[in-house]
Amino acid sequence: MSYIESEKSKDGCVFCAAINQTDGPHNLIVARGGHAFVILNRYPYTSGHLMVLPFDHVPTLELLKADTRAEMMELLNKGTTILQSIYKPQGFNLGANIGVAAGAGIEEHVHLHIVPRWNGDTNFITSVGETRVMPEELERTYKRVMSAWTA
Repeated sequence: MSYIESEKSKDGCVFCAAINQTDGPHNLIVARGGHAFVILNRYPYTSGHLMVLPFDHVPTLELLKADTRAEMMELLNKGTTILQSIYKPQGFNLGANIGVAAGAGIEEHVHLHIVPRWNGDTNFITSVGETRVMPEELERTYKRVMSAWTA
């Protein structure tokens, strides 16, 4: 609730703002590499929904250096491994929405999604009510992922 009720900045990139903060439940960053980082999605599709982003503020993957793209793929791989150990999902959706036409909510800073999936995890509330039901609060998810990432 505190995030919903807090005043939002209309300027700047939310991902770049998170990068410039000390990591913790307030910015949801769970890991940093040399060129990229992993953050929980503030509006997750399912519990454990992670995103992998470059530190560089660019809208598309081809604008990144090869070592940044490679590190992003390694972080994506580690993220799926960690989520598998924590949540035991039956599958994953992995991908990127590049450009508004592709569904990008924040198109100016390219990011990859890691979405754990379970058989039957889409229910009538999501489909009809346009509402997401999350079985776990973000702070709890953050603590679980952080604990596994640093173990």
